[in-house]
Amino acid sequence: MDRKFYLVVTAGGTGTRMGAAVPKQFLTLGGKPILRRTMEAFEKACPSLKVVTVLPSASVADWKDYCFKSNYNLPQVIVEGGLTRFHSVQAALSRVPDGVIVAVHDGVRPLVPPELISRMISEMEDKEALIPVIPSVDTLRVLSKGDGGELAASGRVIDRSEIFAVQTPQMFRSELLKAAYSQPYDTAFTDDSSVAERFGIKLSFTEGVRTNIKITTPEDLVLAERLL
Repeated sequence: MDRKFYLVVTAGGTGTRMGAAVPKQFLTLGGKPILRRTMEAFEKACPSLKVVTVLPSASVADWKDYCFKSNYNLPQVIVEGGLTRFHSVQAALSRVPDGVIVAVHDGVRPLVPPELISRMISEMEDKEALIPVIPSVDTLRVLSKGDGGELAASGRVIDRSEIFAVQTPQMFRSELLKAAYSQPYDTAFTDDSSVAERFGIKLSFTEGVRTNIKITTPEDLVLAERLL
């Protein structure tokens, strides 16, 4: 892969569902902040990577202070998060040059295997975008909600074999993703692949890893500790 590799880490949320005193990306996992563990996985896969970190404005000073005091010297550009994830990534991409591979990754997916990252970088040689997915193992049912909030069968059937859960990192040719993020914001943009697909970028898919979990709730943090 001739292109340089950039990482955009999205850690601009406040983590209200976690119910902790600090945003979830700064909670400790195995003695280190979740955000640091996430970054270290990418460092192992690509020591020469360039990092753009999206943080809540109220947390920028604290993160800089942590990196200084703990001697964590990974060079990174820090960008303040926007109104939505879309706007946060849009701001981060302004700091990424054209002509590189850019990965966008959830800052609270600290167990991403370096092997997955390395494999995806290799697979990006001839692709516009690469998205890790895992097949659904649960039975899925579409339900309708009545006026009183009760749930009922809708009559629609979902073929589980066609359903996959989408993970990060999602990798793109940077000039294409930057162009895609020039589109007006839409609530249908739930991740970077949905933004890219709307713009006409060809998506390719690769097998993800089930342990690459996103830490959102206290139960997720307990599971991550056990997996670690």
